[in-house]
Amino acid sequence: MMLNWFNATLAKEFGAMLAGLFVKGMPDDRHFGDKAFEMKTNKLLKQMAIQVAQFKVDHRLNGYKKAQLGNAFRWGLVDAGVPADYANKLTKWLMLQLG
Repeated sequence: MMLNWFNATLAKEFGAMLAGLFVKGMPDDRHFGDKAFEMKTNKLLKQMAIQVAQFKVDHRLNGYKKAQLGNAFRWGLVDAGVPADYANKLTKWLMLQLG
């Protein structure tokens, strides 16, 4: 039972999947932080918020699992070429969604 507390495999996979979803759905004109870019990504973030809410219902997330999910998400974005400061902003958004 206690070992399950540290098993964050599903959380990491979900974080990486969310990062891939964001990168795939990003507008082609990648002016990160630009108002137009933000407006175009709002729809994508709303879709992601629904998936995050469903994941929270289906899986119990402790602090460790949330941190692993956020870390996988952030590095998935950075590895895909998203600037680190924008990836940090998105990761903060994700962590707020996780509660």
